Amino acid sequence: MAHLTQSPADKERFICLYPVYINSKKTLAEGRRIPSEKAVENPSCSEIRDVLTAAGLNVYVENKMHPREWNRDVQFRGRVRVQLKQADGELCNEKFDSRKEVMFYVAEMIPKLKTRTQKSSGADSSSQPGDGGKKSKKKKK
Repeated sequence: MAHLTQSPADKERFICLYPVYINSKKTLAEGRRIPSEKAVENPSCSEIRDVLTAAGLNVYVENKMHPREWNRDVQFRGRVRVQLKQADGELCNEKFDSRKEVMFYVAEMIPKLKTRTQKSSGADSSSQPGDGGKKSKKKKK
């Protein structure tokens, strides 16, 4: 009954977002909550935080684990709390009226982050010399 006495602006009333919810590498049984084609590959708490802060939402990160996350690694740690409603019950941002909306938005925006775009272009250039090396090894045989 705590939710009846607490204001929506209290930190305990913020919605929880675990990276697992939008991870395309996870199954629904492992905790994913949106369709895999809309999900992101291995999102981190910091990426979720950056996207939602840029969208103007009140966000903070907690050092918590998702119960179904078996990997105790630091990169899979974390839970993001997001304020959807103000003290009077009004939405903080008209664009986000549910947790699903927030998840879809985050999953759409993370691939556009500078850190993601740089990583993907860097991976392409580093894989090309690797392919060339493999070809030359075949010639030696």
